Amino acid sequence: MKAIVRPTSSLKGEIQALSSKNYTTRYMLAAALAEGESTVRFPARSEDSDAMRRCIRDLGAELREEGETMTIVGFGRHPKPVKELDVGNAGAVLRFLMSVAAFCPEVTFVNKYPQSLGKRPHQDLIDALQQMNVRVTHNDGKLPITIYGGSPKGGRIEVSGSVSSQYLSSLLFMTPLLDEDSEITVLHDLKSKIIVGQTLEVLEQAGIRIEASDDLMHYRVPGRQRYRPQEYVVQGDYPGSAAILAAAAVTESDVVVHRLSEFSRQGERAVVDVLRAMNVPLTHANGDVHVKGNGKLKAVEFDGDQFTDAVLAMVAAAVFAEGTSRFYNVENLRYKECDRITDFLNELRKAGADVEERQSEIIVHGRPEGVEGGVEIDAHFDHRVIMALTVVGLRSHKGLTIRDAHHVAKSYPQYFDHLRSLGAQVDWADD
Repeated sequence: MKAIVRPTSSLKGEIQALSSKNYTTRYMLAAALAEGESTVRFPARSEDSDAMRRCIRDLGAELREEGETMTIVGFGRHPKPVKELDVGNAGAVLRFLMSVAAFCPEVTFVNKYPQSLGKRPHQDLIDALQQMNVRVTHNDGKLPITIYGGSPKGGRIEVSGSVSSQYLSSLLFMTPLLDEDSEITVLHDLKSKIIVGQTLEVLEQAGIRIEASDDLMHYRVPGRQRYRPQEYVVQGDYPGSAAILAAAAVTESDVVVHRLSEFSRQGERAVVDVLRAMNVPLTHANGDVHVKGNGKLKAVEFDGDQFTDAVLAMVAAAVFAEGTSRFYNVENLRYKECDRITDFLNELRKAGADVEERQSEIIVHGRPEGVEGGVEIDAHFDHRVIMALTVVGLRSHKGLTIRDAHHVAKSYPQYFDHLRSLGAQVDWADD
């Protein structure tokens, strides 16, 4: 489906932030790894979280949902020996479950999205699992991947963190269940340390003990632990809300987004700081972010590794800022559903934006007068690209048509509905 985004001068209203995808998938996994019944309140509804629902059921978890409450009876360290798992296009779900699959005799992760998840690398996690008595066959580090497990071993484990922190998070979820103690050393660099902090937060809530060094590069994980059945409450999602806030920032607006805790550990909470630095009039109190946008922004410089999943939305806002903005330390954006630097910037140029790329930087020469638009552009099957391009379309002179925009459902199925409720002019059309 195509999204036809028409110029929209004003946004007004209030919405509830969707629930956090990152916390939902982690809570669901922690519940599945417990023996007993856990509840997850306000779970996210998206293609990614649905992939986790589907896969933990296939692995033997019992899952029921009623209203805003999910109940999960977990399988502990004894998942059902399934032959195949379909994670859809959910990279984090794949990586988390690759380690869990090591408790099964043989599991193949199939490749349903060869042009997206099928291109993403997983070699660093494969290398770590092979240190743990787990045999893995794969397509040059990519899907399809088959895990031959059954008796994974703890001990000294090394894993690279230079491409993604998800490899480390995967090991942190699995190693507490091993018979042996484990020592995990992160090699090279560790991207998205704040997201690792979310993993450690969830593990602590689940009763798991892990000793982490201050720089998050070394871990001691006692074995023979058990996940505690628990009640979890999912907080509002900053990565998805970032695009709504950016849309409010670049238009004349009076928009409130609820359920965004000012004390959240989500790194993307930094979008509030970025928008403030852009001179966007906003307040943040009692879980509400209130933007009274006037469309007048100034350029900024920020370390994007601190808020990876909101960088594209902030780049979209910077397209209309006075001056040159720079988002650095963002190379990991290249290894997402698409190359979120090259692919995204190519589409921005088609819309009329003045942008440059370096290997780990995005540079935006702002155009406060707006961009021309009036073209059809490619979403590259990427939900974050879709949301960010929509922001640009709203402020363009002639609007934008975004191909494959239905893939926004990967993380934020209600995105266009929420924008329309605020007054955005967006329609659907068949491809």
